[in-house]
Amino acid sequence: MKTFFYSVALFMLSFCMQAQENSPFTTGFEETISSKILGQQGKVWIHIPNSNGGNKIKDRGNYPVIYLLDGSENFNTVVSITEHMAESNLCPPMIVVGILHQNRLVDLTTGRDKELPDVVGGGEKFMSYVEKELIPYIDANYPTTSYKTFIGHSLGGLTVMNTFLHNPTLFNSYVSLDASLWWDNQKVVKEAKTILPTQNYKGKTLYMAMANRLERGVDTLSVQKDTSGTTGLIRSNLAFIKEQSKNKKNQLRFKYKFYEDDNHPSVRLIGEYDALRFIFEFYKLKIYDSELKNPDFKLDSLLIAHYKNVSENMGYIVKPGESQINNLGYQMMGAKQLTKAETLFKLNTTNYPESANCYDSLGDLYLEKGDKAKAIETFKKALTLQAIPETKEKLEKLLKEKK
Repeated sequence: MKTFFYSVALFMLSFCMQAQENSPFTTGFEETISSKILGQQGKVWIHIPNSNGGNKIKDRGNYPVIYLLDGSENFNTVVSITEHMAESNLCPPMIVVGILHQNRLVDLTTGRDKELPDVVGGGEKFMSYVEKELIPYIDANYPTTSYKTFIGHSLGGLTVMNTFLHNPTLFNSYVSLDASLWWDNQKVVKEAKTILPTQNYKGKTLYMAMANRLERGVDTLSVQKDTSGTTGLIRSNLAFIKEQSKNKKNQLRFKYKFYEDDNHPSVRLIGEYDALRFIFEFYKLKIYDSELKNPDFKLDSLLIAHYKNVSENMGYIVKPGESQINNLGYQMMGAKQLTKAETLFKLNTTNYPESANCYDSLGDLYLEKGDKAKAIETFKKALTLQAIPETKEKLEKLLKEKK
């Protein structure tokens, strides 16, 4: 019930609300960053994962970061998606940084437009701010890891694609949602023809979403023959996809999808979700019931192998979650598979040697096995790390029985 109420609250909260760091009913808080590059104050909305209490404390773990353009439009949806996926073990908990724009036409375009000569074309300066000021500020002040995702819709998608082509090492994964690749006479598409064959994108991921803005009876194949301005956006996206299809040896992890039932505004939510599912498809741990029931199946080996693969994809060491292993351990203990339970609890104490709870759980396992000496030793270890009343009570009872 609490989970349902929280999800509803996330969607209904005002974008403009200033969040208090420890409030469970807010999606994030606003920060102002003084930018010498832009010559103005840059504002961002920041969400810290609920697993970190929603605050800046760095001793509870570090998190990948999503940098989100048009933050005022996309922040709450992406926060809701990431929290849901993290709770479902479909992705790691993530920090979300929603970038606010004083003038998105300036920030999200490059080149010039003859109809708007004075209000466009600041994209290079804006991305310099993101790279040299915003990202270093977030890394210095928040519990971040090196893994970064860049998401943009419409003109934001144009900026994502420009960055992907010209500065591919800045982010690990890129999400382009119905990008305005028609801009500046399809400059991005033309540049892709020369850049895509020469770049090695090993370790990089790109997801492209396209909305349906086609006339009745027109499909993604026939529209490519059209020359009208009304189909310029989808034609330019299809042209980029065609260029990438010629260069599969560049090792880019790539996927695109045409959303037949969504228009330009609505494709954002479903596109964001599908993109993050694709980016982190390696993260989900699959354990079959037959493996849980088989007393000879080595769950600890499965977990170690899985998180080794996750670590390789993320670019740093990722350990299985303490509560995830703890729950599995108690599940195996309840099924009287005590050997499997012991390997799991010991895995937790190896990964989290400063956690009193891990040692308390291992002590419970020894109690279940009837090994009171080891239970006493393990409970004592737990209490040297943290004074847990329940652990103390169990230890005192064992010591009385020993007398």
